[in-house]
Order: sequence, then C-alpha cells, then structure tokens
Amino acid sequence: MKWPPWSFSTTNNHDNRRPSYTSPEFIIACIAASTSALLGAHVYRNYVRRIPTASHISPRLLRRRSLFGHVTSVGDGDNFRVFHTPGGRLLGWGWFPGRKIPTARKDLKDQTVHVRLAGIDAPECAHFGNKAQPYSAEALAWLKAYVGDRRVRAYLHSKDQFDRVVATVKVRRGLQRRDVGLEMLKAGMATMYEAKTGAEFGNMRSQYEEAEARAKRLKVGLWRQPKRLRVSPHEYKQALKQQQV
Repeated sequence: MKWPPWSFSTTNNHDNRRPSYTSPEFIIACIAASTSALLGAHVYRNYVRRIPTASHISPRLLRRRSLFGHVTSVGDGDNFRVFHTPGGRLLGWGWFPGRKIPTARKDLKDQTVHVRLAGIDAPECAHFGNKAQPYSAEALAWLKAYVGDRRVRAYLHSKDQFDRVVATVKVRRGLQRRDVGLEMLKAGMATMYEAKTGAEFGNMRSQYEEAEARAKRLKVGLWRQPKRLRVSPHEYKQALKQQQV
C-alpha cells in the first residue's frame, strides 16, 4: 500500500500521458487541421489574394468568379483599368493602413486589371494616327462620368488578343447596381458587339438587343447620325484593316 494514499505513481502517470498516434481523437484533430488549412488556402487563393493584372487571371477563374475593384482610369469608350480590392472595405481597402488605393501613375504600373466591356462596341477614339470616329469623345466622356473613380464588380468571361479581360461590369448608382454595357446601349453611346468571333454577352444578349433597338428608335447618341453617314465601330475597324493590307 502506497503512503500517503493520495500520492501518484510517476511511472504509470507518464505511461498514461504518452500520446497515441492511432487514437480516434488524434486522427480527427489531424483531419480537422488539414481541412482548415486547405480551406484557408482555397479562400485566400480565390477570394482574398489580390490580382494585379489581367495576365495573372487563371483560366479556371473565367466564367466562375468576379473581381471587385476601383476604376483608376478610362482609356477608351469600352474599356478601363481596375485596381483589384478583394473584399472591398470589409477587408480594409481604402481605410486600413497598407490598404490604400494608389493614385500616382508610377504606383499603378503593372498593378491594374485591363477590363473590356462585354457585348458592346463603342466608337473608336484616335489611335496610331487613325482618325477618331464620330461620338467617340462623347462615349469616352460618358464612361468616365459613369465609372471613373468608382467601385465596380466585373464578372469575368474570357480574355481577348490584347490581354484584356472581357467582363460584364456592374456599378452602384444610387440604390441599384447597374450593368454598364446595358446603360451605354440605352444612352446610344455604343452598339452591340458585331464581330462573329470573341463575342461575350453573359446572359444579357436579349436585354442588350432591346436596349439598342430602343436607342435607335429614339435616335439618341450616335443614332442621331443620318443612316447614310453612320458607320458602326465594327465596320470602322474592318475598314482600317482593309487599308493596312
């Protein structure tokens, strides 16, 4: 008999505390830790990691994910650049130290996603010595006023030959989120995308067709031009290609 009776055996106590790597508790804990790590990596890779440019967008994200970000510049009537801010203000973008959105051009270099609006074509601005199309300046001014310096969500469809991501883009205006391409068509600042290849509409094709038809009927924007003088952006680009042959 041990004395005092409340004393413990050092040997037995050591044996009882020895971990068992085959016990159900240990196996369950390992599975839970591994699952948490894999889930955390998945969430970070797909929802929290910042995507600096369109080149960094993996094909597996196309048609599956959207990007939330801040429009930093508008270069033409149907494309602009977005600084990706995953999680938005909820994850500190715009107010938390180290999460400020750059404004200087040098700080934005190679840090923005070039977005091409899906399903529409705006009049061509002057490029590479080519003349600007009628209403190109108006379309550019409209897009700058509508999305410039605003937060947008881009629903990714594909990439084009200029390494831009083709996307349906929505922006909050008042209490509603508006489809930017649809609003451009309503305002007569763009036409439907007419090229036979590379066309992306998401699920908005019928709405886009109705918006364009109404703008034509009401003769708003570029539809004010006489029919004999009107050249669509697609026709204009085709004519330029023919000149270069």
